[in-house]
Amino acid sequence: MERVSYSKITTAEGDWVRKAILSIVLAVSAVLSAQNAPVDIGVAVKTPFRFVAFGDTRFTNPQNTGASNAAVRQAMVKAIAGEHPAFISIGGDIVYNGYNANDWKVYDEETRLWKETGIPVYPALGNHDLHGDLRLALANYFARFPDLQKSWYYSVHAGNSLMLVLDSSEDETSGAQGEWLKQKFDTLSPDVSFVFVVLHHPPYTNSSNRDVLRGGGHSARAREKKLARWLEARQQHLHATIMVFSGHVHNYERHEHGGITYFVTGGGGAHPYHISRAADDPLRGFDVNYHYLLVEVKKDTVKVTMKRLEFIGDHPKWTAPDSVTIQAQRPASASGVSE
Repeated sequence: MERVSYSKITTAEGDWVRKAILSIVLAVSAVLSAQNAPVDIGVAVKTPFRFVAFGDTRFTNPQNTGASNAAVRQAMVKAIAGEHPAFISIGGDIVYNGYNANDWKVYDEETRLWKETGIPVYPALGNHDLHGDLRLALANYFARFPDLQKSWYYSVHAGNSLMLVLDSSEDETSGAQGEWLKQKFDTLSPDVSFVFVVLHHPPYTNSSNRDVLRGGGHSARAREKKLARWLEARQQHLHATIMVFSGHVHNYERHEHGGITYFVTGGGGAHPYHISRAADDPLRGFDVNYHYLLVEVKKDTVKVTMKRLEFIGDHPKWTAPDSVTIQAQRPASASGVSE
């Protein structure tokens, strides 16, 4: 495609282009100026506690079966409530289209049980949550999560743990977000035994953009690979243990690199992607892995259990084909920890 030369643009066309560019710049500036300083949320819970991590629910009209499976979403909501978690971490793509008020109404209706039982939800922004008019999409998003105080990225303290929720629509290791992330690790309290990093796009995945013949997929992007290298370098000199939870790939994976365990948990209802699996992978042979992760945090360990959903007729069947227990780097201090 030929590049447009400004020397070939007429005065009228040039005025139109300049006005269009200016309007875009002003719109983006308005959105960025609406962001507050990243909020630091405290959860009134002592160790041990449990939370649930999952993502890619894509709440939308139940008749839109190509985007998401409503029966899966609804079964997930009920089962997660039954775990009685301290909170729920959703790794993005909460709804199918962020600008669509009706998609968010479906979210409201289908997750009413969480609200009625008082379970807080701490989400990460996914690309679908930002679909369409950005200001409208963000207004819908922040209206559901007022505790975020319009923060695109933020932190959550719970017991002996710190959860850092990142915005993967921007580079995670540079700019304001990168400075914030560095500051969080530089000032990490000695009482923190575990750091959970949550973002939408995965640093590691066996999925591929080229796998279109088997339902599609997503390759890991360069900036998340850069984030992984940064985290693994920090892990070598950190008193706490880092774990990473991501989505975007509509399946389940567990990877270990540089002393960090990475979970891909994108099985919340969006149409599934195929994953090429090694012979010793407990999920080998299963293409569809709708699931959530139950994360049980204790004084010196975190146990992560993959709760897999399939339907036998109209009846949900739950299994736990994968589970891992991760040790703290060193014994935790007594502060905020109960036996």
